[in-house]
Amino acid sequence: MERGQIPRVKLGTQGLEVSKLGFGCMGLTGVYNAPVAEEDGVAVIRRAFDAGVTFFDTADAYGPHTNEVLLGKVLKQLPREKVQVATKFGIAGFDANGMLVKGTPDYVRACCEASLERLAVDYIDLYYQHRIDQSVPIEETMGELKKLVEEGKVKYVGLSEASADTIRRAHAVQPITAVQMEWSLWTRDIEEEIIPLCRELGIAIVPYSPLGRGFFAGRAAVQSIPSESLLSKHPRYNGENLEKNKVFYTRLEELATKYGCSPAQLALSWVLHQGDDVAPIPGTTKVKNLDDNIGAVKIKLSKEDLNVISSAVPAGEVAGSRVIGVLEPYSWRVANTPPPKSL
Repeated sequence: MERGQIPRVKLGTQGLEVSKLGFGCMGLTGVYNAPVAEEDGVAVIRRAFDAGVTFFDTADAYGPHTNEVLLGKVLKQLPREKVQVATKFGIAGFDANGMLVKGTPDYVRACCEASLERLAVDYIDLYYQHRIDQSVPIEETMGELKKLVEEGKVKYVGLSEASADTIRRAHAVQPITAVQMEWSLWTRDIEEEIIPLCRELGIAIVPYSPLGRGFFAGRAAVQSIPSESLLSKHPRYNGENLEKNKVFYTRLEELATKYGCSPAQLALSWVLHQGDDVAPIPGTTKVKNLDDNIGAVKIKLSKEDLNVISSAVPAGEVAGSRVIGVLEPYSWRVANTPPPKSL
């Protein structure tokens, strides 16, 4: 696909415009695979930009820190005004008890300053709270983000894995431009509550893991999973769950033949067709897979096609939780915060 053929969409109602297909940088510094060599990571991001992808997603927790540094090196080679950089704060690390999440105002500001430095940019286009600190009223976190917007360090604000109540309360303090959630053929739990709320408030949806963490690209169904991969601990990729879930890949493979595309392209196209306010961010470490993902933009599906594809992967029949156990306490269903402190 030549540059410029990826459509552009408006995220939310505040004016942020991005490529309809984004790129999730997380895997380049290791999670599902070993980290790639720096020059290979740079090459993949450059290839994405040259094909028309302008929306790049990273976070201070990826690496940690090295993912932002890598993206920052590529940004120096690109016209800054033509790139939309999304990064995140909120995951402070891990200890014996699990993930450490922070959303205090001083932490928000410190993270933003550090991300600006690592990315070597003057502003962040879209700054997400990565996970919700359930001990801090969301109004306090958003109050600091509002200041960062007023100072020009952040253009637009987002939330990731936030509950409906948290989204509504946050939006009342500082308009939320986008909510980043897991959304794919086999993870559809946000469709009943979160999607309608976002559309009511004029908030866009940025689906992460739109290929089911690689499942619909053949990971585990056709290709083996490296033992060091985080996926080796994922409930849907283990034992009986995996065997039950493989049938969904087989069904999608059969449908993809009918549509003249790969299973990954069909799964991604399904997400792309969920609305003009939807901009998925698949990631990959391979140029071949990147080109395949970009090809999904050209696929046209009717409402009937979408229903057929949805029926091939009934959400209620997928075996296993969508998240690894250590992350369960921070999923959107429980991501509420205390009420604001009285004045």
